[in-house]
Amino acid sequence: MGPDLKLRAMIRRVAALFLVACALPVAAAEPVRVTMHSEADKSHTMVHEALVDAPIADVWTAISTPQGWMGWAVPIAWISPADSDVLETSYDRNDAPGAAGTIQQRFIIRIPGRLLAFRTIKAPAGFPHWESYRGVTNVFELEAENGATRVRLTSTGYPDDDAGRALLAFFESGNARTLENLQHRFANGPVDWTKR
Repeated sequence: MGPDLKLRAMIRRVAALFLVACALPVAAAEPVRVTMHSEADKSHTMVHEALVDAPIADVWTAISTPQGWMGWAVPIAWISPADSDVLETSYDRNDAPGAAGTIQQRFIIRIPGRLLAFRTIKAPAGFPHWESYRGVTNVFELEAENGATRVRLTSTGYPDDDAGRALLAFFESGNARTLENLQHRFANGPVDWTKR
């Protein structure tokens, strides 16, 4: 199976797991805005932006701690016992640390209440174009706006090749859904994963 077919299959599997796990309606909020541009080195940058109806301190907790992630993104998350800069998550609440289906994010920069930069250092087994994706850096930026929080998720380093374009297409919709779920968490409360 070629990389593009693998990516499509992975998208279907991850989407199915995510939708079964979440099954969340989208919050009635400002829609997520997506912009893309090319850099001088021909790599691509993608920016997702949304307004979340919560103060910065609460949004910061949601994006920077395992407990926060479990309120909106995944049913299970923990900080690596071996490295406090690694957040590990899974869409399968039966997974244990290091399981084939887990995802690990290494926090590179943390400026509490303002900025969180990270890279994915472990993807689920079989994730297509992994060698290309491991070079992508993601940055959450938070800004107060009329009692709410403007959340900007910038992803840089997508290569200018078939793998990079396939990953851009996948994360264009995937990251939008992620920010919609963050909006939903504050509009309707944390997810009760026992009912999902």
